[in-house]
Amino acid sequence: MVTAKRPRRDPSVAVIDIGSNSVRLVVYQAMARSLVTLFNEKSSCGLGREVQSTGLLADDAVEKALSALKRFRALIRVMKVGEVHAIATAACRDASNGPDFIARAERICGASIQVLSGEREARLSALGVVAGVHQPDGVVGDLGGGSLELIDVRRGRLGKGVTLPLGTLALQDASQKSLKRAQRIVSEALLNVEPLMAVRGRTFYAVGGTWRALARLHIIQSEYPLKVMHGYSIPANEALGFVRRVRRYAAANVLADVEAIADARRPLLSYAALVMEHIIRIAQPKTIVFSTFGVREGLLYELLPAEERAKDGLACAAQNLNLLLSRSALHAEELIDWSDRFMRVTKQQEDAEERRLRRVACLLSDIGWRGHPDYRGEQTLNLIVNGNFGGVSHQGRAFLALAVFYRYAGLSAENPPPEKVRAMVTPAMDERARLLGAAFRVAHLISAARPGVLPATHFSSDGSKLTLLFDHKLVDLVADRVGSRFKQLARLVGCSGAIVLR
Repeated sequence: MVTAKRPRRDPSVAVIDIGSNSVRLVVYQAMARSLVTLFNEKSSCGLGREVQSTGLLADDAVEKALSALKRFRALIRVMKVGEVHAIATAACRDASNGPDFIARAERICGASIQVLSGEREARLSALGVVAGVHQPDGVVGDLGGGSLELIDVRRGRLGKGVTLPLGTLALQDASQKSLKRAQRIVSEALLNVEPLMAVRGRTFYAVGGTWRALARLHIIQSEYPLKVMHGYSIPANEALGFVRRVRRYAAANVLADVEAIADARRPLLSYAALVMEHIIRIAQPKTIVFSTFGVREGLLYELLPAEERAKDGLACAAQNLNLLLSRSALHAEELIDWSDRFMRVTKQQEDAEERRLRRVACLLSDIGWRGHPDYRGEQTLNLIVNGNFGGVSHQGRAFLALAVFYRYAGLSAENPPPEKVRAMVTPAMDERARLLGAAFRVAHLISAARPGVLPATHFSSDGSKLTLLFDHKLVDLVADRVGSRFKQLARLVGCSGAIVLR
């Protein structure tokens, strides 16, 4: 008797996020430590725009949201998504007709919808930051349309979250569109809020679409070289002056024609700027860091096994790119060990973060091989510096991109990296990137990016001379070009260089 095999469930996972301002569908390739987005769509519905004044979700907003959910359900069927999670936030938990809306929405979605409490929403926002920021230390503030959640996070440890009715739509509604009234509401609500008392001199992690719009505006205004929102940071004193200007310009309708900001967001910018201004003044953080990782990512991160949560998200993203784009994933892993030995023998000093970034750079060192030889450096630099992954600062992105650029383009002054990227790192980081790029040039030339070769080469040093020893079976791989590249590498660590067969 032959038993028919059950069809294998697709590994993709979707999150339907019913927020107070927008309703969104995000589909990820799989439940993993480093999430890869397959599809992302939102509909600005404004469910929370009248909840403060009427206690109800507006009828037209409800119909618009249900229509969006019908499309999302159809998309989920078309994409054959394997697993679906649905959540709803402040507007649905606060409105008296919220339960009726949720019941209708569940029938359309074909899935149970979790209506998150304020405390749980704060926790998931913080877990999103833990998933997307390497060892975060500060306070997470998630500003939505209906509420503001605040929670302390110290690496993986979370404090108790609080929720306040200071979302942008809620403020607009409660203040009857008066910024003066809104200012009084915000000032009173933020007085003596426990998480804010713990952020002085630390980082404030800003989560939420309208705060991301502020970051986008600052990037444009300052002509910042990257357009990446996640990890974008501003010193708090600079951010304070900026949000004050935004509040004035938004109130005067000066920002009405800024195409980089979505139409639905523009009227809310002044309220988001007002809340940020009060947080900075009251809490006195050192830095504002914007995170695109929030409730949705936190929900999926929470569902991972403990051993997956403990992994480095950046390293996982680099491993995915290595598997997808490199000629040999195993070779990149061997390159990590090879560079470990090189750093040890040449007595190069590294702290934990420098070591972490070097090993990630090894994983990314061959991802540009399919490009045209004349443009591999530039193309791979752009791929890394603008990559859709977390767990790294913008300065760290620039370092990784420069190391791989030097691997492809060489160290010649005639072919320098883009100055706007180079300016993002310190001179010492640029020197480390050059050293790493030179090491990659030696390793890839020796091995042709094939596994099994690098483990048969060894380093030795007497302090003034660096030697690369080849096992005798590799004798035919030794060539003048290999020797000249190795001598260039040796000069970067202050040594002469030689290749020896053993």
